[in-house]
Parts: sequence; C-alpha cells; structure tokens
Amino acid sequence: MFVSLDLFVLFLFYELAVLPMYLLIGIWGSSGEVRPRGIFAWAFRETGVGTKEYAAMKLTLYLLFGSAFILVGILALYVNAGAASFSFLDFEATAFPRALQRWVFLAFYVGFGILAGIWPLHTWSPDGHASAPTAVSMLHAGVLMKLGAYGVVRMGMGLLPEGAADLAWLVGTVACVNIVYGALSSMAQTDLKYVIAYSSVSHMGIVMLGAATLTGPGLNGSVFQMFAHGVMTGLFFALVGLVYEKAHSRDIGKMGGFGKTMPGIATAFTVGGLSSLGLPATAGFVAELLTFLGAWRSVHRWWLFPAVAGTFLTAVYVLRVAKQIFWGPPSSQFHDLEDARGPEWVALVVLVFVLVLFGMVPGLAIAPVDTATVPLLARIVSP
Repeated sequence: MFVSLDLFVLFLFYELAVLPMYLLIGIWGSSGEVRPRGIFAWAFRETGVGTKEYAAMKLTLYLLFGSAFILVGILALYVNAGAASFSFLDFEATAFPRALQRWVFLAFYVGFGILAGIWPLHTWSPDGHASAPTAVSMLHAGVLMKLGAYGVVRMGMGLLPEGAADLAWLVGTVACVNIVYGALSSMAQTDLKYVIAYSSVSHMGIVMLGAATLTGPGLNGSVFQMFAHGVMTGLFFALVGLVYEKAHSRDIGKMGGFGKTMPGIATAFTVGGLSSLGLPATAGFVAELLTFLGAWRSVHRWWLFPAVAGTFLTAVYVLRVAKQIFWGPPSSQFHDLEDARGPEWVALVVLVFVLVLFGMVPGLAIAPVDTATVPLLARIVSP
C-alpha cells in the first residue's frame, strides 16, 4: 500500500491489510472481563463486550464503514478527473474544484481517520487491542493504525490541497480532543492492555495534530510520531504480553514489585514510558517537540495548550502504572516470577535501542522525511 501509485491498487491492499485482523482476533484472541456498569449495563451484557468475537466484529465493521467513504472519494476523483486510470500522478496533476476537494477530503479524513483512531470513531481500537494476541497487538498499533494516518496525509493532503487547507481546523480540533480524551481514558483503566490501547488513541492525536498545522516542523513531527509511536507501542505490547505470560494477570491493582524479579522487563517498560511522555533523548520527545513547534506556528495557536496538557496527563498515567507494577511494594499474590529470557531479549533490546538512537540522532529519520513533506506542504500553502 505504501508504495502504490494507483489508487485502486492502494485501496485493494488497504483492505487486504485490514480484513485479516478479524480472523487473527476472532480465532487466536482472548476474551477479557468487562464489568457492566451504569444505565447501559444491559447493552454490555447483550452484546458480549470484552469477548474476542465482539472485538473482532466491532473492528471489522468500523473499518469497513470507513472503507466505504474512501471508495466513494476515489470514484469521485476518477469521474471528475476524466482520467483513463486511477493513477495517483494523474490525479495529483488535476486541479479539482474547491467544493469537490472539501467533501472528498472530508470523506478521506473520516475513512482513513477511523483506522487512525480519530474521536469519536476510535472505540474499536481499545477493544481490538485488549482481545488481540501479543503479536497482533504489536502489528495493530505499530503498523495498522499508521495506514490510516498515511492515507490522510498522502491522499487527503496530497491530492486535495485546497480541501486540506480549508478543513485543517477540523482535523486539528479533533486531534486535540484525541490527545486529551485518550490520556484521561488511560488514567481510568485498571487493565494494563487497555491503558496502552487508549494511550495509542492519544498519541495518534499528536500525529493528526502535526499534519493539521500545515507547517514544516508540524508535518515532520507528524511523520516522525508515526515512526516513534510504532516502535514505542510495539515495545509496550510486547512487555504486556511478557508480563501476562509470567504473572497471568493484567490487573494493575493486583500487581506490584515486579521490578525485583523482572529487572529487564521493568527497565524496558520504563524506557518506553519515558519516550511516551516525551523525555529528551527519546524518539517521543523529538516527535512531540516538532509537533508543538508546528502548532505554535500555525494559525490556531491554541492547539498547543491541549497538546501540552495531554503530555502532562501521559506522564501521570505512565508513571503511575510503572510505579504500581514494577517499583511499588511487592504483591503477595505472585510468586516465582522470572525475567525475559532467550529470544525475548532480542525484541526488547532492539526496540529500546531504536527509541534511544532516534531520540539522540533524529536526523536519521527527519532528513529523508523532509524530502517528502516539503513538496507536499508547498502544494498546500501555495496561492
């Protein structure tokens, strides 16, 4: 999908990437306990919230709903361009009417944005994460959600520059809601996997905010955040899988003091958490700093304040979880726990190294990214 220059082929491989998730979660996933509460408790019980079948079906229906918007947008461009093919380059050279650009960009934003976890169409993602096997969760957050953000930037902004400029206020405002809402939701979770899942919703908000700023630093920060978040959340879900495999629990309140018996896992989780909250010398800091600079230079400077507030809230829930599970007093419910071993170390060491490497030397990624974002931005801001 990433290298396709034919929109029909792009859409085909987009669907091929999405649909296998139904089988991966529905067959090999796991069901968790979600306690029905409030006036809609009956609906939770009737629909089977928390089961792997519910998560797989919800994910598939949401993403197919978004795919309908994408397909309509592609067909609208094909008809209005009068082209003989679905070539991206042909569409890029076509000057579409501004009114058409607005509604097609909105269709692409909703269609691809669902996969990127935009609020309020994000609820499929935490449930999918919680029920998916560890490897599938890593692919889900590390790769799959980036397809949505890539689609908004590459197709929405690349083909419809005037529509993107007119609706940037909507993309940025929803992104701010994503950042704060996702962080607050993470703070309220008691299941470790749901904490990481909602943190992905918050961090994908930073991706969309950077793109909405329509500035050089912001757009670079958006793409860099896709990379940094993919590595960081892949590390997190690998660690959650290891903790669950050894402790057979994801309940944060029951765990404690694991740092003494799992020093390697505790160290990796702490590094991932520090990157998540934007500690300097980690990849997360570079992505957030560029995005914040872009927000400050944009027309809507107020975007900076909810974005920074989201970073503060991220520090609260990340440090709370790390302290409770790894650095707090030992729990009497868990015995004979062991650290990562053998091949498990390979993934942890590589992912931690990448987070620190690109935090220390961000130019390794920003330089090639800049070659793509500069011409894209020039198309959007040019009169």
